[in-house]
Amino acid sequence: MYLAVGAVLGAFLRYKITSENLFFNSLPISVLIVNILGSLVLGLSSTAIARFGFDAHYTLLIGIGFCGALTTMSSFAYETVGLIDVGSLVLAMFDILLNVGASITAVFAGRAIVLVLLGVK
Repeated sequence: MYLAVGAVLGAFLRYKITSENLFFNSLPISVLIVNILGSLVLGLSSTAIARFGFDAHYTLLIGIGFCGALTTMSSFAYETVGLIDVGSLVLAMFDILLNVGASITAVFAGRAIVLVLLGVK
């Protein structure tokens, strides 16, 4: 049940964000936004769950359900291949670096936010 509720909420938010088809200088950023947002939420929630010893159901709800449905590797890959198909190799490489680098940074940021709020150094 927790997994299903989280997945419905994550899928709904992803739909709302990606249905806007946002672009920045030909770079598709809707998928980038959901990947960064999902990574930040995962960093925040997984650290809080571990630090406070919350029930594993919260991992199902937030980490696997919500973040799993919100983020999208397949759409990121599809959009990147689309950039390659039209000859935008530099933009495709930039898209790869942004999605991977910013998502990893967002997980670290989420974790750091929780640790700072808890006063952990």
